[in-house]
Amino acid sequence: MTYQPSNVRYDTMQYKRCGHSGLKLPLISLGLWHNFGGVDTPENGRAMVRRAFDLGITHFDLANNYGPPPGSAEETFGQILRQDLAPYRDELIISTKAGYLMWPGPYGEWGSRKYLVASLDQSLKRMGLEYVDIFYSHRFDPNTPLAETMGALDYIVRSGRALYVGISSYNSEQTRQAAHILRELGTPCLIHQPAYSMFDRWVEEDGLLDTLIAEGMGCIVFSSLAQGLLTHKYLHGIPEDSRVKRSGIFLNESHITTEKVDKVRRLHEVAQSRGQTMAQMAVAWVLRQTAVTSALLGASRPGQIEDIVGVLHNLSFTADELQHIETILQAA
Repeated sequence: MTYQPSNVRYDTMQYKRCGHSGLKLPLISLGLWHNFGGVDTPENGRAMVRRAFDLGITHFDLANNYGPPPGSAEETFGQILRQDLAPYRDELIISTKAGYLMWPGPYGEWGSRKYLVASLDQSLKRMGLEYVDIFYSHRFDPNTPLAETMGALDYIVRSGRALYVGISSYNSEQTRQAAHILRELGTPCLIHQPAYSMFDRWVEEDGLLDTLIAEGMGCIVFSSLAQGLLTHKYLHGIPEDSRVKRSGIFLNESHITTEKVDKVRRLHEVAQSRGQTMAQMAVAWVLRQTAVTSALLGASRPGQIEDIVGVLHNLSFTADELQHIETILQAA
């Protein structure tokens, strides 16, 4: 049966302008970091993407190394595009990145012009696309001149491979320098993609959020749920089907300390008093920041996407709620 997206897909999703650009992003975007690789069930990934689009999620975020194996998430998404979403390409924002190891030898990672252009060409081929909407430098390269990396991003836009460019995980000073170079080249830096959650607040401490506002850049944050820790999942032990048990690479048992679980339990009580799940409140907490355009969420099944989108019913906090949350987070 041919996929027909929901006729009401734009009725409830909220969209926010990305920095000073003309582009709007959904408050909730879907990341394909996990659960879309060659080792995963393709039909589950297909079901998640379709459900996301039905709920008004128009932005799908990838990277060249997402899988495993690296590249396979882009291949999976390319298949979903061909099967279901090709007629709706102009309704989609598709992004990918390059920066981490993809092939052997001196040209297979980091931020050289050689690597970034070659990697994007490979990504476009895997997804069957002529262009992506956003292309990112996935990480700052301390050994390549920033002017070369940003020059490559400018070239990528001018060559038609991407409509916009962004950076990921650059600190505040690196972001200012990158934004200046791109502005001088005539290709503004659209967006920054940093990690940000109640348990990872480096963007506040570094001053990055203020920098993004000053530079007129958007911000899409990842790991807002701290790899699942800021949900109810680990309140009663570690489930056998959890990410910790399946891989343990980015979140392992050493991260799930008694102290953190106790904080999540207390935060869960705050969420319940707000009529939300823990995950919904964690997402609302990052979206409360003026600088944040969208929260990039991962999922392992369609129901999780439905739960997160439910955050749209309650995005605001009272001063007392924010103070209560802060007291919990700062507790020893």
